[in-house]
This record gives sequence, C-alpha cells and structure tokens, in this order.
Amino acid sequence: MDHATRLMRALTDHDVTLDDEDGRPDLTQVSDEELGSLLAAALRVDASATHPMTRVRCAVEEAARERQPRYTPDACRQVFEALAERYVARGWADLTLGMDALEHCTGPLPDVREPARVLVELWLEKDTVRQPYALLAIARSAGDGPLRAAMERLTREAGPIVADEMAAIAGVARAEQALPSETDRDSRFDTPPAFAWRRSADNPAYAAFARRALEAAADRTDAIRAGVIPYRADKAFTDREITTLGRALRVALLRDEPWLPELFERLLPGIALAPTSARTLPSQALLYEVVRAAQDFPTPELVTAIRTVRRSVRHAGVPKQLDKMLKKADAALAERTDVALRLPRLGFDPAPIGDCAAGGVLRRTAGDYQAVVTVAETATLTWEKDGRPLRSVPAPVRRDHAALVKELRELVKRVNAQLATLIRALEGGYTADAVHPYGWWRTELAGHPLARTLVRRLIWEIEVAPGEWRAVLPETDEHLPDAPDDASVRLWHPLRSAPDAVRAWRDLLTERRLRQPFKQAFREIYLLTPAEEETRVYSNRFAAHLVHYRTMFALFRARGWKSGLLGPWDGGDRDEAQRTLAAGQWRVRFFHTWADWDGEEELAATDQVRFDRRVRGAWREAPLADVPPLVFSEAMRDVDLFVGVTSIAADPDWTDGGPERTYWERAGFTELTESAVARRDALERILPRLKIADRCSIDGRFLTVRGELRTYKIHLGSANVLMGPDDSYLCIVPSRRTGEGTVFLPFEDARLSLILSKALLLAADTKITDESILMQIKRGA
Repeated sequence: MDHATRLMRALTDHDVTLDDEDGRPDLTQVSDEELGSLLAAALRVDASATHPMTRVRCAVEEAARERQPRYTPDACRQVFEALAERYVARGWADLTLGMDALEHCTGPLPDVREPARVLVELWLEKDTVRQPYALLAIARSAGDGPLRAAMERLTREAGPIVADEMAAIAGVARAEQALPSETDRDSRFDTPPAFAWRRSADNPAYAAFARRALEAAADRTDAIRAGVIPYRADKAFTDREITTLGRALRVALLRDEPWLPELFERLLPGIALAPTSARTLPSQALLYEVVRAAQDFPTPELVTAIRTVRRSVRHAGVPKQLDKMLKKADAALAERTDVALRLPRLGFDPAPIGDCAAGGVLRRTAGDYQAVVTVAETATLTWEKDGRPLRSVPAPVRRDHAALVKELRELVKRVNAQLATLIRALEGGYTADAVHPYGWWRTELAGHPLARTLVRRLIWEIEVAPGEWRAVLPETDEHLPDAPDDASVRLWHPLRSAPDAVRAWRDLLTERRLRQPFKQAFREIYLLTPAEEETRVYSNRFAAHLVHYRTMFALFRARGWKSGLLGPWDGGDRDEAQRTLAAGQWRVRFFHTWADWDGEEELAATDQVRFDRRVRGAWREAPLADVPPLVFSEAMRDVDLFVGVTSIAADPDWTDGGPERTYWERAGFTELTESAVARRDALERILPRLKIADRCSIDGRFLTVRGELRTYKIHLGSANVLMGPDDSYLCIVPSRRTGEGTVFLPFEDARLSLILSKALLLAADTKITDESILMQIKRGA
C-alpha cells in the first residue's frame, strides 16, 4: 500500500493509525494530485474525529497551504460537497477552497451546481457576507438564479464603487473569475500573498475597474471639499468601500500605473483634511488603508504623497501612527527594486558642469541669509551670509523664518531616508540580477543630484559588447565607456569575478580611501560546501549557535525578513524567519528555537537554513544545488550576519556557566566565517598604514598584537582576546566610542572597528588606565 493510500485510510477510517504515531505525517512524497484528493477527505474530518485523524488532517491542510494541490474531477466535486456539509454543520466554510479546486481541476469540470447552490443560499442568509468575491464565483457555478441572487445581495446598499467591482468580476470569463477571489480577506488587516495580487493585476477588466474606483473616490472627496456632499467625520466611505478601494489601489500600485501620482494629489488631501477647521478626517480608515497598500506595493510617489499629507493632518494622533506605518513602507520600497530607484529630485540642482563627483545642492533665501542643503554621502543643512559659511542657524532666521527652518530640516531627513532606501534597493537587486539601460543609468542614477554620490562609489559592469562586461568605478574613472543607450548595466559582484580582479578592486578602494555605500568589493561570498551537498536540501552551516534573541529578531526586521516572535505561548518555542528573493521566485527559511534566559534577556538556538522555489504559485522545497549562486550567497550572508552579530560568543562580558559557557568558549575562538575572512582581508590592507603596524601581525584567525606587558591575540570573528603565553582570556567591555579615531575603513563594520580599537589599546598596554583591564593583564604577566 503506497503512502498516499495509507494517509487516505487514516483520514476516513477511525480504526486506522499511521506507524509514525509520535511524529508528523510525511507528505513530501505525495503528488499534487494526491494532495488534492487528501484535502477533499480532510475537509470532512469533524470535531468528533480521533486524534490520529485530526493529526493527519492538520498535516494535509498545512501541506496544501505550502503547495498547490491539483484535483481530479471527482476530488473537485468532493471538495464542494464537503464545503456544503461543513457549512451546514458549522456555519462556515472557506469558499476559496472551492474556487481553487475548480481552477486546478485536472480534467473536465464536474457538475457542482447542487453543492454550490446550497453554499450560496446559506451564505446569503447571513447578515454580513464574508468572502464576497469567492461567493460570486461560486454562485456562477450554481447557475443563473443563484448568480442573480448573489449579485443583488452583494450590491444592495453597497454604493456604486462596490457595485462596479461586482459587475467587473461577474463579467469576466470563468477561467479568470477565481483571480479576484484570491484576495478575499476576513479583515482588511490581513494581506493576501503577492502572487494573488499579481493575478488580479493581470486581469484587464479588473485593472480598468481599479482606475474607475479610485477616480470615483477622488471625485467624492472633491465634492466633500466643495460642500456638495455634507462633511461627516470619518464617514466619507463605508467599510466595504474601503476594502474595495484598498484592493483597487494595490492592483494599480502593482501595475505601477502612470496616472497614480496625479490621483494621489487629489485623493490623499481629500481623505486626510476636513473641509472645515475641524481636527477630524473625512476618512481616517481609508488613509490607513492607503498606507497599508503602500506597505504591500510601495512607489516613491505614494510614499512622498503620504509624507506630504502627514505634515498637514490636524488630528493629534494620526501623524504618529503614520510615522510608524511609513517605516514599514520605506523598508518595503527598498525591496521593490523595479520602482525604488525612481527618485524624485526634490528641487535640487544638478552638479556644476565638469564637477562629476559633486552631489546636488538646494539653496533657499531667508532675509539676509541663505540656507544650503548639500547632498554628499548624506544630506546636510548649512547657513551662509554673503557667501560666508556660518556655524549654526542665525538668530534672525530662527525668529523670523521658523517654518522654513523646520521645512528644511524635514527635507534633510527625507533625503537621507531616500538615500538609505536607494542603498537598500541597489543591494537588494543582486538576487534579482537587476539590469538597467545604460542611457537611463547615466541620467537617472549616475547623474541624479541625490543619487550620484552613492552611485559613483559603487563598481558597475557595462555590457560594451554582447556577453562582454566592463567593470568601472565612476569615482575613479574620468570617462565612462562608450556604449549605446540600450546597453545593459548591472552592479558588479565578486562572485562573478576572478580572485585577481577582486583583489585589485580592494587595493584600489584602500589606496584611494574610498568608502562604499555598502560592502561591495569586500563582499563575502558563500559557496556550497561538501557538507551541504551531503545534506542536499538543508544547511547546518549556521546551526547550533546561541544568540541574543531580541537582537536577532530586530535584525530580521531590519533586513526584510519576516518572523513570528518567540515566547511562552502555543507554538512560540520555535519559528522560521523567511525572506523572499529574486523578485519573489525564491524563499529562504532560517529555523530557530527558544533556548533559555540570560538574566533579563532571552536566548535562542539556531538551526537549519532551507530554500524554496515558487512553482505554479506555491512554494516547493528545492535542493541547495538548484539555488542560483547569487541567491544562495546573499541569503547565507544575511544568516551569517544574524549569527555573527547576536551570538553570545561575541559577548565579552559573558560569565555564566553551564552549557552556554561551553558554547561561548568554543565559538568565541572558532574557525572564521566568510564575514570574518572579509574582515581579515581588510585588515591586511589597513594595518600597514597604522602607527602600530610593527607591533601587529595576522596569524590565521587572529590579529596578534605585541604590547610591552604581554602579547595578545584578537579573534577576527568574535573580537575576543587571548593573552600569551597561556592563552588566558582578557575581558574588555567596549565603550560606546570605538576609539579607532581617524583610521580609514573601506566599509562599515562594527566588529572591525572594535578589533582595531582593541589593537590600538593593547599595543600601548603600559598606558592603560582601566583598572579592571590592568588587573587581568598583570595577573599572569
């Protein structure tokens, strides 16, 4: 008996149990079509079922969420019958399962009119119709009568915007009718997966409706401002309309419609500002829904429009809430590399002719003074009088032009936020192998008044002939290569270059003292190891580490990973952090579990890393060897960052005993990871330039420093210190200031700064005044 047959018997026979009683049923070997049949049976497992049946049902439902089941005509019919039975018994059934079964049926569609009719009639008896879009599609399967009844019920007193959407969905072909239903939500706070929106956005009828709906919403807010419609606080739109408009906006944003910026100029002030002096809003709920849409599919224009209207909102609590929501929108914009590079110029003048390295400049007059906002690595605000720079804001300006000072300070913050987004978007483009037209790149990136100072310090590859890429660093190249405007440009990555070329770029950056916006020339490379070839579908490279959990959780969010919070609740003892890569085609998962308490802090233990590929809209686990090398390297780089920064092995003040101390002693001086190898490579170039060069040498995984009292070995991974001759541990708790002074670092790395500060301190150990450090040194000297 095959495994799928055993699972089916376990779902349908109370007396059958599986051999793996204590484990989770394995569905990895079950085909998509077998999974569809199993799901049809699982829908009939009710509350009176035995524990083994319930366990198999949960495993099947979880597998169906991760994969895309396919259904035989018989399984499709059984899904509809099971949904009707479930609704009669429980008063609820997920109609999207029925739509999924119809869409992914492997043969002729079965006759499901009777169970579909039962579902429609039962749903229409409810006071509130949930999943209206799936209901409309199910009603179409039930026949003309149920479809007319559903249309009448769903559009009754719903208003023209909702009625227009219902008509748009009802008018599309059956094969396309499932698309909008995939975005059905029980709450507008629950966001469907991105691929569901993509399928709706590709539906021409729905895309046309989206524009009509959003323009109708703007027309209504115009009428409220004009007094044609009486103003009532937060009553401009109903809940159904807000949900519908949120769906329409996401579709339009995903399509990146060119008419959206002009619409934002009408709609956002219309929903955020009362036509009177009241501190209320015409529709606070729709304003928040717009920002949630910006978190899902942001564009620079929408984020800018939200920030603009945020300064005008009179309600005391709304700006604070918008600021919190905008942080997520900014992070999401950086991940959407197809639009994030479209930076507004914000009134900045381009660099002077011939000054290719200069950034943008904006000047504003305030009486006898002039404000100057300059963009270099970051944006800065300075003041001048008669061309002479001033140290601070002049008192007359603070007194007479307070609004201008506030406006310019906000502008500096906004520019710096856009630069941070640009950096993150450029770096995120690696996994999508982002390529740009050369003409556009020259004007909109290398020549942009805000972006140019960042772009020029990065290494780019230009396809000067088919298959022939030339690497350039605009900051050091006086002339860019000749190539047609449609030639391809992409960011250089060391994974695509020979070792000699990588070393040459690193030497050049160090020699010219050029610090890149993110680690590029010194970027770590992660290749598949023999151990990972052996484990095949998972990596244990970063497993079995103890980490400060809350710090790691914050890093997840900062790097665009999604993860549930571990804690003392059901399922809170383990989770998997996830990030989608390569424009949503790949997903990496990093498993971790709650481990212990360290005083007030929580510890977590790290586990496997796995990869999934999107296949027909569902995630399927993939062998590591199938993962594109750039995707694999960039994902593992993130995991290395999480572990390297948060591991207790890097905590110099760790004094607890037990298994944690054993781990600390082992991991604090272990072999170097790729990030530590890159750190060592940078040190080899930095050390000869330091005044302590004759006292330092690099030996494997340590920087050895010869002091007057003792010799010290600083681990290049953890920055922990051992003292000769007995390798006793030296605890140095870093101060808030690293102490590395004016030492040039080719990239930002807190651990590298810490290692250098310790080296500078220990090379002059006779001048140390900290008694806690001196006592440790002299104890065995």
